[in-house]
Amino acid sequence: MVTGATTTVEIDTTLFITVSGPPGCGATTLCEQLSDAMGCPYVSGGDIFRELAEDRDMSLNQLTAEAESSDEIDRALDQRLQQIAEKWGMANKPFILESRLAGWLAGDRADLRIWLDAPEDVRLERIEDRVETEAEMRVREVSEAGRYESYYEIDIGDRTFYDLHINTARWSKQGVFQIVRTALEEYDADVDEGAFSTPEMNP
Repeated sequence: MVTGATTTVEIDTTLFITVSGPPGCGATTLCEQLSDAMGCPYVSGGDIFRELAEDRDMSLNQLTAEAESSDEIDRALDQRLQQIAEKWGMANKPFILESRLAGWLAGDRADLRIWLDAPEDVRLERIEDRVETEAEMRVREVSEAGRYESYYEIDIGDRTFYDLHINTARWSKQGVFQIVRTALEEYDADVDEGAFSTPEMNP
């Protein structure tokens, strides 16, 4: 899914940003705020996964189970996200890519890689009104971590290459946005001494 809008609160930037984190971390909220402020689109891996489930008339749990038995679904999703990252990485235009593997998939094409998180009890409370249950969320997190390691030999817990790592339980939604906004507005390529290198991924 690609969404985008404009608002009176603007951020003047051409940065390509990735946002990642576990369910309930606040990634969707931040992406919507950034998309509005930057006047740019964003792509959500979660929305694409849900669209795959709907296209196949399956629940998220059912699609997750199918993904565990075959790498076709995960690889197709990740290849699509990587192609999007390659396209926008060369565009010199603002863009936001959101998924658990967005930072890995975009690699060094991304200008700023963000990891959001929050204590599990906070995240569970945030998702209690969603279709996905607490048990389903936990199953999906464990399942995805195992598949990422099996398919790509990556540790989703490795966050060393992220530029910002924010515990979203410590600030309001607006507070988290302001932290990221400040990072974007204060970014100066002329004084940038270098990002951590991202391990190469081949979906």
